Amino acid sequence: MGSQVPLEGRGRDSGPLFSGVAPEIIEDTLIHLATENEQYLSELPEQAGCFKETRIVEFIFLLSEKWHLDQSTRYQAVELLERFLIKQVEQMCDDRGSTKGSTQGQRSSWSSVRDQITNTFVLRLVSCVQLASKLSLHYSRVTSDTALRFLQSLKYSYTKQELLESELAVLNTLHFHINVSTPLAYVELLLEVLGYNGCLLPAKPLHQMCVQLLDLCYLTRETIYDTLLKIAIENSTPSKLQIAKFLTVKEDFMLLAVGVISTGVFILSPGHWEQAVEHLNCITGITPQSILEFSYAVVRRIVGCTTPKQHRGTKSPQDRIPPQK
Repeated sequence: MGSQVPLEGRGRDSGPLFSGVAPEIIEDTLIHLATENEQYLSELPEQAGCFKETRIVEFIFLLSEKWHLDQSTRYQAVELLERFLIKQVEQMCDDRGSTKGSTQGQRSSWSSVRDQITNTFVLRLVSCVQLASKLSLHYSRVTSDTALRFLQSLKYSYTKQELLESELAVLNTLHFHINVSTPLAYVELLLEVLGYNGCLLPAKPLHQMCVQLLDLCYLTRETIYDTLLKIAIENSTPSKLQIAKFLTVKEDFMLLAVGVISTGVFILSPGHWEQAVEHLNCITGITPQSILEFSYAVVRRIVGCTTPKQHRGTKSPQDRIPPQK
């Protein structure tokens, strides 16, 4: 995982500097990310992914582009907003738990929750982008004046005090636990490991391609994972149980990172693809078949093609999903 350096002018990063970290640090970081990922998946809320709709992700990406924020900030903001909104919904529903005895009361309660989220949604989104920018040490942070000008351009009349209170609301709801690893951190670390393992790949072009593919996976999340689910169950009509079980696959950052790198290698250097898949399998334990399936789902989203047949005797992480009955 490379160290970031700012560009002159617009303040963008030129990409990570690979081969600049000691092997023991890379190993410790890999173990940390793998443990963090497994813990997150083991505690996954049922609502995970509900607030990663394309229009929300696109809004955050475009706002990050407008404010010239670095690559990791936009992913951090998406994940931050998702975690905050899930927690907010849980808290608000708990507060209204007394209405659960009445169907009409339940509908009224949910309507109240929805209205409250809608009324402050853009403000909270801006606050999440602000907070994410503050986690990036090498780049300009989004000031209150900048955020207010943007909100005013959308005809909102918030004050600096309300903006500050919004940031505090996000922080308090998440108990100030906002600095979590993004899929980009997984991608950059795995690229670093591949380099140390002697996998001869063009580091900088591959990193740039991986960022573009990661953007695609965020922006077309449902389409890609819908394809992946149908491949896993070998059926075009998954059951509700299968969809529910598949949630751990959709939220697996390590799988996402491995799939993005595999697809990037396939596009840029197809002659090294099998070698890269072997290395990724050894590093993460994710099976070659799983990597193939994820890459296929991404490539299919880009160019479109038919569903491949699964090789016999090869299991994938999608074996978490029960067969269709």
